[in-house]
Amino acid sequence: MARRRHKKRTHVGAQNRSSNGVLPNSSAIRGPKTLVVRMGAGDVGSSVSQLVKDVRNMMEPGTASRLKERRSNRLRDYTTMAGPLGVTHLLLFSRSSTGNTNLRLALFPRGPTLHFRVERYSLCKDVRKAMKHPKGGGKDYLSSPLLVMNNFISPEEGDQSKRSVPKHLETLSTTIFQSLFPPISPQSTPLSSIRRVLLLDRQVPESTATNDRAEDNPYVINLRHFAIVTKPMGLSRCIRRINAAARTRKEHASSKGLPNLGKLKDVADYILDPSAAGGGFTSGSESEMDTDAEVEVVNANRKKVVSRKQAEEARKSEGAGQHGGTEAQRRAVKLIELGPRITLRMTKVEEEVCGGKVMWHEYLSKSEDQIQQMERVWETRKRDKAERKRVQKENVEKKRISKASNRVATDDVQEGAQNDDDSNGSESWDDEISETG
Repeated sequence: MARRRHKKRTHVGAQNRSSNGVLPNSSAIRGPKTLVVRMGAGDVGSSVSQLVKDVRNMMEPGTASRLKERRSNRLRDYTTMAGPLGVTHLLLFSRSSTGNTNLRLALFPRGPTLHFRVERYSLCKDVRKAMKHPKGGGKDYLSSPLLVMNNFISPEEGDQSKRSVPKHLETLSTTIFQSLFPPISPQSTPLSSIRRVLLLDRQVPESTATNDRAEDNPYVINLRHFAIVTKPMGLSRCIRRINAAARTRKEHASSKGLPNLGKLKDVADYILDPSAAGGGFTSGSESEMDTDAEVEVVNANRKKVVSRKQAEEARKSEGAGQHGGTEAQRRAVKLIELGPRITLRMTKVEEEVCGGKVMWHEYLSKSEDQIQQMERVWETRKRDKAERKRVQKENVEKKRISKASNRVATDDVQEGAQNDDDSNGSESWDDEISETG
């Protein structure tokens, strides 16, 4: 007879927690992870489906980039699997019956949820077509982007009742967006790992003195995604061109990009006049960048491990004016847009994951009496829910106790039956011995 299966993952008594009480896939151990989902799968259309793919690439590497949805999938399917997978945020794209594209940003597992309407968007392929020299992904998506937020907290001026969003909800939305990516420590994070920038710019609301209604100042966020490109400064264009060609030849074993010096008598002619090798003049895009876009980067190359005596001798030979032997290099920083471009307008804030009490609504406003009445309704719902949980817990405990008592009674009956069989067997054995005697 097959052994009875004991469920250990989802039932009472599951041993899924570690010794310190922290779940193995919790955010305390791992960084934030997101699920970008299109609700309704094929019903949203090809453009929104491509937008979902672009957003997944933007959220790399902490997202499920190969997630496959079905038309029959519901929200409960994703929330059920979000816990075991260690998901912290849900980004749900959907399309309404009127044709509007909506985005729900939910913090898992307890909420809250921010509802946005996607007013305008441009796909990555559209951004690349509009650029003369687009940049590919490459290794830029191996690390999380640098999050830059602007104008998320409005100034203290003006009446609080005329604000588009209350002050505490502005702080809440700022915290939710900041938690999408792992925090960056300026002291320990290497600069080479920061290859992308995600810019979230809130449109500055107009002065509340001229607008009497909060609807005139919507909460609109513009999203842009850029790649960071750096070039060494202090070198002439010809030297930079030779360095780039040498790097390309080393990586791809190709001579593409090398200048043609066949018509020159000396390499000094090329260094003094770079246009001589190309047969033309330099363009405006090949000129030096503004000094505002220049930064100093400390050279973080690995050095040979030497003894203390050799290090002191090298430090003395280099001199005390070179920051302890570290070389600072001036580099020009340039941003190249990768896409997508999205304009979001906040419409609603809910207390739980895609449900619960409505904390703020753009189009609906309630009086103080209505707000207090809704608070009483939600308090009643919470009490009823807690009561149902208590009753369910008591029923589970009663069922466990009844099973244990039934098991003990069954063991007693089986033990009594076995004793009766043993006594009957001994009596029959004695009768046979007496008859033979």
